[in-house]
Amino acid sequence: MKFLTSGKVKDIYEFSETEILFKFSNRVSAYDVKFKEEIPKKGEVLCKFAEFWFEKLPVKNHFVKRSSDTEIIVKKMKMLPIECVVRGYFYGSLVNRWKSDTVILPKNTQTELAAKLTEPIFDPTTKSEHDIPITKQSAIEMNLVSNDEYDWLSSNSIKIYKKMSEIADDAGFILADLKLEFGKLDGEITLGDSIGPDEYRLWLKDDYQVGKIQEAYDKQLLRDWLTANGYQKQFDTQREQGIEPTPPSIPSDIIQRMTQRYVTAYQRLTGHAL
Repeated sequence: MKFLTSGKVKDIYEFSETEILFKFSNRVSAYDVKFKEEIPKKGEVLCKFAEFWFEKLPVKNHFVKRSSDTEIIVKKMKMLPIECVVRGYFYGSLVNRWKSDTVILPKNTQTELAAKLTEPIFDPTTKSEHDIPITKQSAIEMNLVSNDEYDWLSSNSIKIYKKMSEIADDAGFILADLKLEFGKLDGEITLGDSIGPDEYRLWLKDDYQVGKIQEAYDKQLLRDWLTANGYQKQFDTQREQGIEPTPPSIPSDIIQRMTQRYVTAYQRLTGHAL
């Protein structure tokens, strides 16, 4: 197989003329910073979650098969240059953007931390090293997608979020938000990339409390630790100075908790042992 490229989490190889192979690693990144430490079992969880969601969701996707505990084969397609984010709760970057008046929320939205939105919202970003939120108008002006493509992505991303939320709810979880990627396959918009704990926020229903930071069953656990210890602010300051942020060492207890939560989320949501 021919090696093509490495992303933040997975390595990509050419498998055939029409297919590529994703090899999921235990690497972890947060706030667009890559860390030296790895999270045991993370690659396997991401790989098997991708298989689970692609087979579970009633939508055309590029998944072909899983070839090992950490590898899947998918069809080649031209990816659309837009990250399709759906938010169901008032949390994460949405809070700061609302405070700075850079995002408009639906009327009657409860703006207490972690409150459920009246309806899920489509909140896309650019697809770059540092993703930038975009509106329908800016997405079209930047020639990222057409008007019809944007409407299709908005409608179907929300439908997928609602379906995944139902499945998560049945397993005792809340799906707070979700990031999806789509491409064109045989001229038709098709769900692509992968879907797992690096693409969504997942909370336990039993622990959920409005107004508080939620216990995360995804990599939000690392983001919360970075924010609480001032590293997120440090990263922003370094970038403003034109300096590439320096990642701190992740404490062993954070690594262990992340592994445990990734595995727990997979087992509870899918009903499969790891």
